[in-house]
Amino acid sequence: MAGDVTCRPMRRAELDLAIDWAAAEGWNPGLHDADAFWAADPEGFWLAELRGQPVACISVVRYTPDYGFLGFYICRPEHRGKGHGLALWQAGMAHLGARCVGLDGVVAQQGNYRRSGFALAHRNIRFGTAKPVAPVASSAVQVVPAESLPFGAIAAFDATGFEAPRPAFLRHWLTLPGHVALGARCGDRLAGYAVLRPAREGAKIGPLFADDAATARALLAALLARAPAGPVFLDVPEVNAAALALARDAGMAPVFETARMYRGAPPAMDWSRVFGVTSFELG
Repeated sequence: MAGDVTCRPMRRAELDLAIDWAAAEGWNPGLHDADAFWAADPEGFWLAELRGQPVACISVVRYTPDYGFLGFYICRPEHRGKGHGLALWQAGMAHLGARCVGLDGVVAQQGNYRRSGFALAHRNIRFGTAKPVAPVASSAVQVVPAESLPFGAIAAFDATGFEAPRPAFLRHWLTLPGHVALGARCGDRLAGYAVLRPAREGAKIGPLFADDAATARALLAALLARAPAGPVFLDVPEVNAAALALARDAGMAPVFETARMYRGAPPAMDWSRVFGVTSFELG
């Protein structure tokens, strides 16, 4: 059956279908993720079709010539075990070429990813709660709307908490409907920034990048004060102990986890600055 499958780049409207599939898998995507995701790499979203009907999807976003990120790897339940997903995986990996590739995969698939050349770096843990507790923030940290800051400053700070520059993605992420984007200043220095966005269920915070725990605490408190009714979720790299403590102090508990894995030598990262991952789909 796999020989009957055609693998090709998606059209923009088809990304909405992939996000619906992600919601059906329980991944709780943001309400307006598609526009920012598409801006990151319009050629980075692929579809497998069986006799003209979509059966699987994958994202293979090329951030730079040296780094890409794989996500949205979903085969519809009724078509699993027939080789369709594998055909799309192979097409997507060929599209990424020799660059280093990161992914956030469900833990049960670690063995399959390892056989494809990926190595485990750490776990990312999704924390959530229906009743978050805003942490006490330091008066030394000034939290301001991101729109009041130069975009270049935010983009430069973002690049310290992510494996590659991503200005096209970021321009959308900061301004999409319902997104609350805040920056943190200590004196004249930008010390952090964070975004809260509405999701299919409640709201999600990501990224939450900060120089230190005090700055992250101030940003989290400000975002929780602006969060809509419903649960709030924060995806935390397990290697950042201060981030784990911050999530727990906010009344959050683990609800899900992924395996952050890389094929090839990953870019140098200071995970102590990452208090919240942007998304499991695009890193």
